[in-house]
Amino acid sequence: MRPVQLLGIAFIAAAFAGFVTAMAMGAWQAIPGEDVARAWAVAGIVAGIAFIAVLLILSLLLLAIDPADVEKPIDRPVLLRDQPEADETDGEKPASDA
Repeated sequence: MRPVQLLGIAFIAAAFAGFVTAMAMGAWQAIPGEDVARAWAVAGIVAGIAFIAVLLILSLLLLAIDPADVEKPIDRPVLLRDQPEADETDGEKPASDA
């Protein structure tokens, strides 16, 4: 993922968080001016926190991925443990002592 894409996703998340906060605090309602100013101030703070949080979380998640592994197809169940290839006995069962 390119840095511009990271910034774009973080900006969209921040804009959404700021918009929801502004609506919840009544920025577009007929209320006194200082309440509208407070609503926009809180919306800006929430948007900034959301921007930084999304940017940090996505960046740290991308550090956990090896770019070379993304291109490799996985042709086995991913939730099962790796099993050894073929045994050296070529499928023969061991003899019992009975």
